Amino acid sequence: MSLIKSISGIRGTIGGRSGEGLGGVDIVKFTAAYAEFIKRNSEGKARKIVVGRDARISGEMVGRLVSGTLMAMGLDVINIGLATTPTTELAVTGEGADGGIIITASHNPTQWNALKLLNSNGEFLNDAEGKKVIEIAEAEDFSFAEVFELGKEYKNDTWGQRHIEMVKKLPLVDVDAIREANLTVAVDAVNSVGGIVIPQLLKALGVSNIIELNCEANGRFAHTPEPIPENLTQIAEVMKTSDADCGIVVDPDVDRLALVMENGEMFVEEYTLVAVADYVLGHTPGSTVSNLSSSRALRDVTRAHGCEYNAAAVGEVNVVAKMKETGAIIGGEGNGGVIYPELHYGRDALVGVALFLTLLAKSGKKMTELKAGYPQYAIAKNKITLTPEVDVDGILEAAKRHFSKEEVNDIDGVKVDFEDCWVHLRKSNTEPIIRIYSEASTMEKAEALGEEIKNLIANL
Repeated sequence: MSLIKSISGIRGTIGGRSGEGLGGVDIVKFTAAYAEFIKRNSEGKARKIVVGRDARISGEMVGRLVSGTLMAMGLDVINIGLATTPTTELAVTGEGADGGIIITASHNPTQWNALKLLNSNGEFLNDAEGKKVIEIAEAEDFSFAEVFELGKEYKNDTWGQRHIEMVKKLPLVDVDAIREANLTVAVDAVNSVGGIVIPQLLKALGVSNIIELNCEANGRFAHTPEPIPENLTQIAEVMKTSDADCGIVVDPDVDRLALVMENGEMFVEEYTLVAVADYVLGHTPGSTVSNLSSSRALRDVTRAHGCEYNAAAVGEVNVVAKMKETGAIIGGEGNGGVIYPELHYGRDALVGVALFLTLLAKSGKKMTELKAGYPQYAIAKNKITLTPEVDVDGILEAAKRHFSKEEVNDIDGVKVDFEDCWVHLRKSNTEPIIRIYSEASTMEKAEALGEEIKNLIANL
């Protein structure tokens, strides 16, 4: 059994003894701590929390515990039911709520679930806020409401459709162009909430030819839910054997978007953001942001448009902070997470789908032709497990000194930019591990760079 508490919330495997897995006591304690945090920071006026969930088997059970606990703490609940992460984020601001809880373990397997915590802006809590919630939970420093102060639950299942309408109205989404292109689109939604909302979105965008794979929102994932190539063999085969123009894959909570080309090959998650940013920058020039472990291709495309690129520490909350600081018009993460502030500051696969299909339709090109027009890079991902007594911070500092003549960024671990490649070393927050991401023009070169850095660390 596993239970992990972090600044972004609590996640774990369902069941087991309290404190060992994500059991009922853990859900109640952490939800109560979040409610207490919201009450303390809302000057006594906190009344509404939005709750949405993906289609996991455990989702309904967890949702009832969360809603009941919030009411027991004296807060009203706006239960939007099955909803994507970005939909829940939009509902927080749309309902004028004081915060939100998203019940989803994102790309984790079926036995996992989690509570992701939002502020009144529909954005994830920052580091200090998340740590405060953990502190309240550990100390059980919360008080339940008396009988006449209990909260109420209100159900609202309109937000999925409202999200779609908001995406359609974005100035750079061209429904007419998509409709006229007469695209055939295959969708793999891994039997979660994307199976409801993505086909609805496609129809609203004028796509009439839809091939649905794993679109029954029953929570029984048809394959490992993380949208990476080794898990996407089914849709890859469909793309090869059908006349589909584009393959769309989302994770269970629909904040990540992976694309599959007409020949069955992956467009690659890193290039979801690159392609969408290229389209956006072509119409509304401005700066961009991605995290340090994302492809250099976004930087190259941004500079090709005569615009400025900035890097942020890994994590959506860090990317959003850097986007606000620099006034970026688009940003995100290399895992297929597109953040488009024109709608909201959150990774949103619906926005990604709409903008990419507009690009595809207007270009008149096949996906393979689009991909070939972007800078070509490959990223290798490795890690080194160290013994607990090893000073990981010391290792990273030594690596920084070793590469002092290169371009080094140390806002999140150590990233070294060479002329034609880069490597990023980050320590895990939960175990003695150094993660090593390396990018070069080919996977062979990226892997070789990763091995070189692993050997360097071993020597250090």
